[in-house]
Amino acid sequence: MDATHYFVRMKLAAAGVLCFALLGGCAGNERVGGAGNGRFEFGLMGDQQYNKKSAAQFPNIMNDLNQADLAFVVLIGDFKGGKKGKCSDGLYKSRKADFDASKHPLIYTPGDNDWMDCHFPGAGGFDPVERLAKLRGVFFQGDRSLGQRKLTLTRQSKDPKYAKFRENTRWSYGDVLFVTIHTVGDNNNLGRTPETDAEYRERNAANLVWLKQAFDLAKRNGNKGVVLITHANPLFQYRLPARRVRILKVAKPGKKPSGYSDYLAVLEAETVAFGKPVVLLHGDSHYFRIDKPLFSSKEAGPGKFGRNIENFTRVETFGFPEAHWVRMIVDPEDPNVFTFKQGMVKKNAFKHLSK
Repeated sequence: MDATHYFVRMKLAAAGVLCFALLGGCAGNERVGGAGNGRFEFGLMGDQQYNKKSAAQFPNIMNDLNQADLAFVVLIGDFKGGKKGKCSDGLYKSRKADFDASKHPLIYTPGDNDWMDCHFPGAGGFDPVERLAKLRGVFFQGDRSLGQRKLTLTRQSKDPKYAKFRENTRWSYGDVLFVTIHTVGDNNNLGRTPETDAEYRERNAANLVWLKQAFDLAKRNGNKGVVLITHANPLFQYRLPARRVRILKVAKPGKKPSGYSDYLAVLEAETVAFGKPVVLLHGDSHYFRIDKPLFSSKEAGPGKFGRNIENFTRVETFGFPEAHWVRMIVDPEDPNVFTFKQGMVKKNAFKHLSK
């Protein structure tokens, strides 16, 4: 999503910008990287390198991450501005080199700026579907992560039915199942042209299968929790029960069909059936928050307050113009086991003007 669309600062997200306790950790059937039963941390970042200043701040984030003792780093997409910054082959290779320079394994999932918004003249006027194919070819080869150290990943493309969806991955670490799902901002590529609608339908169908398979696997493995990693803010506020909409004064959705409705319906059903902690990590709207925005759709009628789905938590990372990251901690000895902390990068701190 481009910078002009970000700043709808909802009251729904006001609670919980500090730390949030949640999950557990040990070892799963797809375990990689020697997770063991002990404490580990990983980093979350995204929505960076939007312009020259943002690009200059990105190495400061990477240096902070490299100095931290992390099992891996997750990057939730948008490595350039949307309407500006050409989606050239050279840019893709340059960004991959940036990510491969990470000291830690780095897992990247695409954002809309990285391929979908490449049709804008300032971004080069590319065909987004062609750019997506190129992106997949550059960033998602083999069965290993980016970075100097590697994690072995299971890709959805292992199934011949979904051979093109190499960006959808999963791995287990510390008895938590991690899953990337390729949904992007700006309505998930739905509603612009017949060609983009066709791309959306195919990718959305693959995503729903991948999401259901992840929860099935987590149940079979007895995983303590599931972490879902995607770019898009799926606009939970448009599914709020009526009474909460009135109290929170949430804006009504537009008339355009939602590119997230199927995804949110499956997410709700699978989260409730799983019954253990589920965390969604995303970016897109550039507003750091930790909250519980998923409510039961069965209690969304007129006048109803609606029950919160308590085993679900959303974490949105910092995004341009803020240039920081989020530290995620798993400690089986801690009664809360999973906590989140701000990774504030001192060199990127905003210099407030004073009189």
